[in-house]
Amino acid sequence: MNVTKPKTIKNMLGSRKTAIIEPSRSALIMIDMQNYFLHPDLSPDATAGRSIVNTTVRMVESARKSNMTTLWVNWGIDDFDLLTMPPSLLSDFSNGSNSMSETFGSEMKTVNGIEPGRLLWRGAWNSELYGPLKPLHAEGARLGTDHWFHKNRQSGLWGAQTPLGLWLQENQITTLFLGGVNIDQCVVSGNMAFLMFTICSLA
Repeated sequence: MNVTKPKTIKNMLGSRKTAIIEPSRSALIMIDMQNYFLHPDLSPDATAGRSIVNTTVRMVESARKSNMTTLWVNWGIDDFDLLTMPPSLLSDFSNGSNSMSETFGSEMKTVNGIEPGRLLWRGAWNSELYGPLKPLHAEGARLGTDHWFHKNRQSGLWGAQTPLGLWLQENQITTLFLGGVNIDQCVVSGNMAFLMFTICSLA
């Protein structure tokens, strides 16, 4: 593992005002910033989520300047996932109908001329990153600074062999910065422990 010059994070909230991190062993994780959760035609009430999009862009750009990787963790269901998902999770996303025709992979209705595709399905429009985040990720993928991880549970770290968990272990990542939608359940509830801070500024 290469070690770069440590960075000091300033102006942190709480009793600890600064922290020193190693960017090469740190990662910014952006969670579920997808059209399904943020686009006004699909989630009109998600005003708080849309309000942090510009902040998200600045966070990713700051991470890149500090040689820190950004990991985009998003729902991306496929046929195998449908076979292995617990019924309780399928029910949670069925709008109370408990029907497979309403849950993951079901065809969503056209909204204002938009064809959302299958619900949170890999490659569907509703699963794509929202607004300016899509080209932001594409640029990072081209530069090699950004990586994409599909998830099939609320948490990207729900088990010992998730793609995200394996990547973090293989790359010896010890510090995570979390941003995006529902970060309290979509990563933090995973069963792997990491040192986490609120990102404020990188000096």
